[in-house]
Amino acid sequence: MNFFSFFSQNFDDVLVPADHISRSYNDTYYVDSGTVLRCHTSAHQAELLRDGHTHFLVTGDVYRRDSIDSTHYPVFHQVFWAPIFCNLLTFFSSFVFRLLKHSFIYSYVKMQMEGFRVFSPKEWEASGLDGTSYAAEDLKKCLEGLARHLFGAVEMRWIDAYFPFTNPSFELEIYFQEKWMEVLGCGVTEQEILRNNGQLDSVAWAFGLGLERLAMVLFDIPDIRLFWTTDERFTSQFTKGKMGIKFKPFSKFPPCYKDMSFWINESFTENNLCEVVRGVAGDLAEEVQLIDNFTNKKGMTSHCYRIAYRSMERSLTDEEINELQRKVREQVETKLNVELR
Repeated sequence: MNFFSFFSQNFDDVLVPADHISRSYNDTYYVDSGTVLRCHTSAHQAELLRDGHTHFLVTGDVYRRDSIDSTHYPVFHQVFWAPIFCNLLTFFSSFVFRLLKHSFIYSYVKMQMEGFRVFSPKEWEASGLDGTSYAAEDLKKCLEGLARHLFGAVEMRWIDAYFPFTNPSFELEIYFQEKWMEVLGCGVTEQEILRNNGQLDSVAWAFGLGLERLAMVLFDIPDIRLFWTTDERFTSQFTKGKMGIKFKPFSKFPPCYKDMSFWINESFTENNLCEVVRGVAGDLAEEVQLIDNFTNKKGMTSHCYRIAYRSMERSLTDEEINELQRKVREQVETKLNVELR
């Protein structure tokens, strides 16, 4: 499926409100007024439902204007999984196993589904839950089992979330490198999406999982930028189809920090700042962090950002870093219309 997505596919078909921030130029890469680089693989679900598919898994690259840090990158790979349950009485057909046969979750799904007992009417009735609540509980149990299957005895937690296309919605976080990291978003599919696309009297749940973050936890990879390096010290550590490998860090070159302060305007957003920094420094920008802000007596607000520059492959010279920072300051002032301090 094309990574170019019609505006209607990416937003309207999945019930994204007209005023939702994801529609803005601040969050999404626009090709033209009617086409964007897809923000999520769930953009294809309405199309697939209309074509009569009731169980599908979509894997592809997605694009977002986002923060600069160790877990965010403007392009990443996402798996979207959406099983549809007719009247809560049926589950996976053999088609699903063919679909998942070569995927990273196949072994877990096969193991879980061999009993063919999910959504038992008696269990549903005994639970005392309505269909949506029962589906949500089943979703959590399935994904918790998947996480344990992949990561072992890992610490995890559920966070209540909001997605326009699911209700209720959740995020699953894994404790990684001494902090919580979101690895997937999920929820019970909005009935309006199902009805609009020919799935009457059905219930569905869905999840979207970022493959880079999954691999970071599986292989102890500390920085998402490493997935885009061609350095053999990284690529030679991994073999296709071989699991259980833990990344062995090679020489880590020192970071260099540069601070930049400016008076912001009403149109300023941090995502736009990160796009400017990334446009100048590329993957040499490791992190952009707000370290201070204040508002003066005239009501003007100042932000101070710290930019960490670091190459994954070599030491950067002072001359290189100073030139990068000069260009960043110049572009920030010009493109974001802010006043440098």
